[in-house]
Amino acid sequence: MSTLRISHARCLAVAVLIALVTLPSPTRAEESREATCKVRDGQRDFDFLIGRWKVQVRRLKNPLHGSREWYEMTGISVVRPIWGGKGNIEEFEADGPTGHMQAIMVRLYSPTSRQWSLNWANQKNGRFDVPTIGEFKNGRGEFYDHEPFEGRSILVRYVWSNITPTSGHFEQSYSADGGKTWEANWVAESTRIKQGAR
Repeated sequence: MSTLRISHARCLAVAVLIALVTLPSPTRAEESREATCKVRDGQRDFDFLIGRWKVQVRRLKNPLHGSREWYEMTGISVVRPIWGGKGNIEEFEADGPTGHMQAIMVRLYSPTSRQWSLNWANQKNGRFDVPTIGEFKNGRGEFYDHEPFEGRSILVRYVWSNITPTSGHFEQSYSADGGKTWEANWVAESTRIKQGAR
């Protein structure tokens, strides 16, 4: 065999070897595919809220009418887990210029959709409102629904943000133009109550 043929054969063998070495192994390819397909499990997203909270609420007096008048309420919120942490129930009481308010929020996690359903009921109405559905991404929770408001259908958005072990910020907003613009009408700052404190 000539030197030229041996060199050519060696070059070909080296090229095949390099190609085989640089190909991803089936295991790495499978791991990469699994990581891409893996959907985030958010069933512990509301764990931060378990406990007792002092809540300062600012409420817009007349939403979607250009109102700039707000009133304030101060209240207490108690949140307990249900279903082994896949849900929670919040009891809320507050006092303000319009009197005493009692309400509950039931939050339920769907392992199928991997989203939360937030269900609000006010003692005055005695029923749950339309569920607000959504999830957390990068520490911010956004939840949406369509609701009737003064004879028309509007979008409602809840946002949880600025969450720490001892505080959290919540906003409810309405949109009458399909989500192009939003008007906040309920802004709440929650501060954790230390055990033993009243």
